[in-house]
Amino acid sequence: MKYNVLELSEQEIVRRQALDELREMGIDPYPAAEFTTNAFSTDIKDNFQDDAEPRQVSIAGRLMSKRVMGKASFAELQDSKGRVQVYVSRDDLCPGEDKDLYNKVFKRLLDIGDFIGVKGYVFRTQMGEISVHAQELTLLSKSLKPLPIVKYKDGVAYDKFDDPELRYRQRYVDLVVNDGVKDTFLQRATVIRTIRRILDEAGYTEVETPTLQAIAGGASARPFTTHFNALNIEMYMRIATELYLKRLIVGGFEGVYEIGKNFRNEGMDRNHNPEFTCMELYVQYKDYNWMMTFTENLLETVCTAVNGKPEREIDGQIISFKAPYRRLPILDAIKEKTGFDCDGKTEDEIRQFCISKGMEVDETMGKGKLIDELFGEFCEGTFIQPTFITDYPVEMSPLTKMHRSKPGLTERFELMVNGKELANAYSELNDTIDQEESFIEQMRLADKGDDEAMIIDRDFLRALQYGMPPTSGIGIGIDRLVMLMTGKTFIQEVLFFPQMRPEKKIPKSSVAEWAEIGVPEEWVPVFNKAGYNLVSDLREQKAQKVQMEVCGVNKKYKLGYDNPKVDEFQAWIDKATQKNTEKADV
Repeated sequence: MKYNVLELSEQEIVRRQALDELREMGIDPYPAAEFTTNAFSTDIKDNFQDDAEPRQVSIAGRLMSKRVMGKASFAELQDSKGRVQVYVSRDDLCPGEDKDLYNKVFKRLLDIGDFIGVKGYVFRTQMGEISVHAQELTLLSKSLKPLPIVKYKDGVAYDKFDDPELRYRQRYVDLVVNDGVKDTFLQRATVIRTIRRILDEAGYTEVETPTLQAIAGGASARPFTTHFNALNIEMYMRIATELYLKRLIVGGFEGVYEIGKNFRNEGMDRNHNPEFTCMELYVQYKDYNWMMTFTENLLETVCTAVNGKPEREIDGQIISFKAPYRRLPILDAIKEKTGFDCDGKTEDEIRQFCISKGMEVDETMGKGKLIDELFGEFCEGTFIQPTFITDYPVEMSPLTKMHRSKPGLTERFELMVNGKELANAYSELNDTIDQEESFIEQMRLADKGDDEAMIIDRDFLRALQYGMPPTSGIGIGIDRLVMLMTGKTFIQEVLFFPQMRPEKKIPKSSVAEWAEIGVPEEWVPVFNKAGYNLVSDLREQKAQKVQMEVCGVNKKYKLGYDNPKVDEFQAWIDKATQKNTEKADV
């Protein structure tokens, strides 16, 4: 217990003391019994009528504020819908002689962040605020860590929980204390629910395909690898669902879709997370022209479902998702932005143009990769309103049908919105011989050093040999779509738990290292609490100062240890200083 106390903050210690006192009073701080509720904060306010009979309610939520004023107090309770004020009167809450529930439990032992249940009736206070007059109060869960509640003084906010790293790492706190965060994720749910409804109503079937795959196929990306112990083989986390969904089209489904996680072992920034959600859809007897029309109508419907209209303000600009969208071939886009016409140019000619523009390119990049780099450098960020970029060169599209009227190009589009790719779609390649040749070309790129080139999937080729009907397919990045629909500019804002770097830990010397200079094991946490985490922190310190600080911790936390004398502290400091000098000499 002593060591635990030294690892806690002052408020955490107070809360644990309250926990012990509650238990001594016979109150279970974590009861198992159901607490039945019949109202939420929002409907209590929305349905209140001054001239109606007082409504009896049973509500539960987190205690977010408490204003104690003698025999009566006000509190604010936050449930899953919002907040409502609670009026607590000592004599109404404790009508008998025993006033402990108010005097001890409510006033002293309940803390901000605790979950409570309240039964009472709804009324309007003299200040005009709709509130719940508490007649019964039940502790449902004791909070042992204090919430970072924002405080205001003279119009200035203090203790704001606004550090992005803390917010993303401790999303559970972010959701509790920061307004609007929960709304973003409710809107995310609306996006996914609306997409699912549209696809279901169209008669397409939602399916699930393997997350662990023997071949990382369906996209050009660097995969995560893992070892499958039961089969003793290396496996990949999927980078796309495409090849499995096409197998189902071969198997006879009219249309199939999957909303699920993909994993790409690449960079992290404001627009990318290695683990991301994607919706992929494949429909037989359709082409990429049909898919463009279907996509723009889907996105218009989604935007209206989330925002009540087909427009959204993003980065200070109004983006309209109202159909139809502009359609622009990729080579025309590059020519429009750079003046350079890639049509008919060789790989070397395109590479030389890239070099002339100061781009970093190398011999491992094929023609498709170079065109992709050109588009990314000069074009992608310029398309703010939804724009279909179409007709990609065959070198960039190994799973796509050749264009029916433009040699060397394919029937593929990418949807650009606010300067970023949102969707990628094809008239799917169903000629198994052409598909095998495309895979072989990808392997040549891999041999040249392209670590994002696709691997040949022999089973997929076998499936195509049984025959796949003309099919159109699309992948839409759900995370980016939610960013657009909610006006967020960082992908981390729309992910509950984005990937983060490992949490930094304060470096501490081991017990053995402290023992080397003579400090007893039980005193190591005391030194740490006093701010001396490393043995080297002691070097050249004044013995009296260290003694006062360390022994002060012993006294403050009532540890009961016999305080070392100043000479002992001096000896420890001398050894720490000597040890540090020896390390420097080495």
